[in-house]
Amino acid sequence: MLNALLERKPAICVDKKGTDIDCRPMKHTIRILLTGRHKLMTDGLRALFENEADCRIVGQVADGPAAIDLIAKLKPDIVVLDLLMQAPDGLAAIRQIKKHAPATKIVPLSMCTDESYVSQALSNGASAFILKSENFADLARAIREVLAGRQYLSPPLDHHAIKEFQRKADGKHFDFDTLTSRERQVLQLAIEGRTSAQIAARLGISPRTAETHRSNIYKKLHIQNRADLIDLAHRRGLIRRDL
Repeated sequence: MLNALLERKPAICVDKKGTDIDCRPMKHTIRILLTGRHKLMTDGLRALFENEADCRIVGQVADGPAAIDLIAKLKPDIVVLDLLMQAPDGLAAIRQIKKHAPATKIVPLSMCTDESYVSQALSNGASAFILKSENFADLARAIREVLAGRQYLSPPLDHHAIKEFQRKADGKHFDFDTLTSRERQVLQLAIEGRTSAQIAARLGISPRTAETHRSNIYKKLHIQNRADLIDLAHRRGLIRRDL
């Protein structure tokens, strides 16, 4: 009797046509949407996820606004969000996703290790924060952790330090919310190394107006010069230090 119980095969049910089917409860399939401006990266992630039996890619998109629309339509379980795609304001993208699909878990990918930025990403609705320097196993684990209701940070990140930063932040905002649409355009071009004259030509404004925008950006972000701007961009993961 005991041996028979131990060797018992999975329960078999019979459908309306008399066909035997496995009636064990099916595991939940994790519906994942990938975002990223670099197709080589998102294609690689898709291929890796296809080897995960419980994962299914329901969408892959490169453009920020298009990603928001697709997420609102599909409402996936997980969005793997390349924060670089949304530069200079990936935090706003996180808020937009939570607004249109509040049940969707957001797992950002970034090069940034700055505690203030990671803290803000979590405060804005991200359920995890994954560094691009880590391997796929880290991302796969993060997805399963957040679906279980837990927060996940890549091992190099100091969870306690980030929590302490959040506690001390006391409601302050250090992201780009205070910048106007035009100032964000100027900021991105300045990060790319453009001069005020080049920015003016690109945006169809006068060099003096471009310089005024740059000055306002410095005031709002509490920086003094381009060196501070580049340092901020590095810490926010908008550009890489080895470029």
